[in-house]
Amino acid sequence: MPNILALVGRPNVGKSTLFNRLTKRRMAIVDPTAGVTRDRHYGKTDWNGLEFSVIDTGGYVTDSDDVFEQHIRAQVEVALEEADVVLFLVDAIEGITPLDEEMSDKLRRSGKKFFLVANKADNSRLMNDASVFYGLGVDQVFPISSINGSGTGDLLDEVVKVMKKLPEEEAEEDIPRFAVVGRPNVGKSSLVNALLGTDRNIVTDIPGTTRDSIYTRYTQFGLDFYLVDTAGLRKKGKVTENIEFYSVMRSVRAIEMCDVCLLMVDATMPFESQDLNIFTLAARNNKGIVILVNKWDLHQNKDHQSTKRYKAQILERIAPFTDVPVIFTSIPSKQRVLKSIEAAITVFHNRRKKISTSKLNEVMLPLIEKYPPPATKGKYIKIKYVTQLPTHYPSFAFFCNLPQYVKEPYMRYLENKIRSNWDFSGVPMKIYCRKK
Repeated sequence: MPNILALVGRPNVGKSTLFNRLTKRRMAIVDPTAGVTRDRHYGKTDWNGLEFSVIDTGGYVTDSDDVFEQHIRAQVEVALEEADVVLFLVDAIEGITPLDEEMSDKLRRSGKKFFLVANKADNSRLMNDASVFYGLGVDQVFPISSINGSGTGDLLDEVVKVMKKLPEEEAEEDIPRFAVVGRPNVGKSSLVNALLGTDRNIVTDIPGTTRDSIYTRYTQFGLDFYLVDTAGLRKKGKVTENIEFYSVMRSVRAIEMCDVCLLMVDATMPFESQDLNIFTLAARNNKGIVILVNKWDLHQNKDHQSTKRYKAQILERIAPFTDVPVIFTSIPSKQRVLKSIEAAITVFHNRRKKISTSKLNEVMLPLIEKYPPPATKGKYIKIKYVTQLPTHYPSFAFFCNLPQYVKEPYMRYLENKIRSNWDFSGVPMKIYCRKK
């Protein structure tokens, strides 16, 4: 089961700054004003060879009438329940506050493994002053500085020690694993029922490795795959207006355990930020993706151009990774349900596709010679060799004399040329430039 690390604490203690440092991305907005983080951010990181997801939560407050702060408080509580390990951030400059004490009590009652992190300890005096937080009843305090990174290495060393090691790949790894993900009420349960409700004799339930997913073996119409059902898994009384946040929390686990994500969106609504959030999660985890536009029978004012327009809107939102199958479905009439699964199987094989080094060089080197990388600072880049790397997803290394001068636009050009010569539809791709 994938590990999830949640960052919690009162407002303005540096959670987003630490999140950006851990994920090596500037995804979360950082500002001295309290309450800037309202939407949740999700990222991937690794330490000592162990990969895990990181979730940045909003600042925890109590007794507030602000509707945003009420929602943030409920979302923090959901994150606490779902996370495997929690980093409880406090401010080394301000010392212990009543909110810190309340959060500390909540964490102890939750039974979760948590680490108290005294952030903003930017000098030796503040690092020494951080000992005041032992007053919260913790065994150890980790003084760090999210700005310059001091102390984060020692903290992560201890974090990964308590994380669960992922099990070895099992014998039936060649059987595809498809996760049906998406916002609530887009038809995930309907798709699962449409597939599994035809003949009970050919379905074998397999207990999932996570408490919220069930792997179901499906062997009908010559198909053989595991279907990861993430629908209808919310606990009663846990989520009200924060239902979409909870959906994404579930999707984090489902995505990490699958090969291909069937991302369902609602045709009666535009492709929303929450859809994009889940799409980005799958792409960052290098999973295959098929987008299913469900409830197409309910789409208003349809004409012969409707599918083209809706698909164009989706591709515009997910750019630059637009080589993704988009299928329009209607579950009650089972319209294109099997086509969706066939597309997922194709994407599964695309993700495992291997191109021989000789064929890659035969095709790519003439294209590179015809359109070489632009010169930078008067230096000319010469790419001499390309090979596919031995990863679980498509990744390619281009060997050249000055890899540091190869810019992102040219890497996208290389990726587009690979995709135009070989079918990698639905699969994220990594391009690396290395020293010859």
